[in-house]
Amino acid sequence: MASLRPVQSVLAFLTILPTGKSGHDIHYVARNMYLFPLAGAAIGVIVGGMAYGTSLFLPPLLVGLLVAGALAIITGVHHTDALADFADGLMAKGGKEVKRKAMMDPAVGSAGVAALVMYFAGMIIVFNTGFPGLKVLTSIIAAEVIAKFVMVLLTYRGTSAWEGFSSPFTAAMKDGKRMLAATAIMVLIVWFASGYAGMAALGVSVGLGALLRHVSKRSFGGISGDVLGASNEVSRLASLMVLSSLVML
Repeated sequence: MASLRPVQSVLAFLTILPTGKSGHDIHYVARNMYLFPLAGAAIGVIVGGMAYGTSLFLPPLLVGLLVAGALAIITGVHHTDALADFADGLMAKGGKEVKRKAMMDPAVGSAGVAALVMYFAGMIIVFNTGFPGLKVLTSIIAAEVIAKFVMVLLTYRGTSAWEGFSSPFTAAMKDGKRMLAATAIMVLIVWFASGYAGMAALGVSVGLGALLRHVSKRSFGGISGDVLGASNEVSRLASLMVLSSLVML
């Protein structure tokens, strides 16, 4: 159906799922970026469902490992790679041009390796705290939706460091109506999935997103595709940490 084309294009862009709409150009996807939270919900349902099923017979640490691996695979490892590139660029010594060059270098440096180790360790450990019953499913859905929303928010509030991958998104998402639609979709899903705990996770993640935008502006002159991908990973982990802490209260 024609009405599903925007959702299919966003899913094809963010995942390796066979949507049949991978042919849309980046400008079409950018205009529909406000639907990223819906894509996050779809990813969350798939991975969260797997997590709930495996949690019935596997220990939490193994569930965390499977979740981290599944999220990396279903998203084509793009955001995980972006986190490593962002860390390399951020830690490079020198001015903005030096940092930009380090971030765009295809080789992963020591800062990138450290960031990936800490990220995957965090993802595994957070599940060891335990998400009882269906909370593992609803928490993953909420975290994934929040992570995608933070990407949208960064393009709305930020500017591109250079003319490149992020440029169509920062241009398209300056539309206040699209941003409002993304916010409404996100709030409805997160509230339904996790209630007040989800709102707390959202607050923390939005704060981290603002920090990433500030750091990126100082280090690179603005945001880039790697910054957006890194924000996805950081926001997801932060949301899961908040949710795992509050779910036991």
